[in-house]
Amino acid sequence: MPTDGARLTKENIPNLLTLLRLALSAAFFVLLALYDFGRSSDALLVAATAIFVVAALTDAIDGHLARKWNAVSVFGRVMDPFADKILILGAFVMLAGSNFARWSIHGLPQMASGVATWMVVVILARELLVTSIRGMVESRGVSFAAIGAGKIKMAAQSVAVPVILVCVAFQTPVDSDIARAAHAVAVAAAWGVTLLTAWSAIPYITRGWRAMPAPTDREG
Repeated sequence: MPTDGARLTKENIPNLLTLLRLALSAAFFVLLALYDFGRSSDALLVAATAIFVVAALTDAIDGHLARKWNAVSVFGRVMDPFADKILILGAFVMLAGSNFARWSIHGLPQMASGVATWMVVVILARELLVTSIRGMVESRGVSFAAIGAGKIKMAAQSVAVPVILVCVAFQTPVDSDIARAAHAVAVAAAWGVTLLTAWSAIPYITRGWRAMPAPTDREG
């Protein structure tokens, strides 16, 4: 039989991990804001990548512990997905920033990260749409928990960000074969995660449509 102190600790650990993820996200954003492609040390990218990986791992750990210890709380249900979205959406917003701009040997502007602003819009729109559908469905008392497509999307995003950061680090000098290959990988990762994120909304849209009240329900 666990003591009250042990029980209190177990109940709070998942929430503390969520708060840690928010703090790590802030540190991650600061490092990316300080980075300037072609001028800054790659140590900033290495540190940012390490922080992002740790932050992403806390997402898996806090959810596992909350279920294992039956420590699911109202705070966790609200703040856990919020922390996830801050980390992921913030990462892509930063990767589309001007400090990640590079120029090819032909003088054409390119993003070292491969992340274009329209990709950020697509990723953000997906999150807003699914969140809106979830709110509508759950307001009717119907469960709208995450499904396989959403979990695959989250995993892909969590992998794509560090891959892109590592690829950026290998793009100096920009006219080397390694730099061109790294840029191609970054672009492929950015396109892949954007398309996968957009696709992952389809099952949620379908579920939301099926949960809509029939015309007779609305009239009655």
